[in-house]
Amino acid sequence: MGDTMEKLLQTIIEELVDNRDAVEIEKVESSSVYVFEIKVAPEDVGKVIGKSGRTATAIRTIIISIARKHGKDAIVKFNDRENK
Repeated sequence: MGDTMEKLLQTIIEELVDNRDAVEIEKVESSSVYVFEIKVAPEDVGKVIGKSGRTATAIRTIIISIARKHGKDAIVKFNDRENK
């Protein structure tokens, strides 16, 4: 299930950004939680976060809903590539 969520995240993020090649998603999975760390180019961070964080909140809501359907929790973190 984690791979499916990762592919969904990849698709959503790549459609939002200008620099698709800079998109990286790291997934860490434990028995009770999925952690997704999304890295994008610095100039694309605003596009992924959205005005007042609305886009990021929507992305998190979708991923958390899918994870909970399968009995797990999910954390989605956003970072630009320059800071990591």
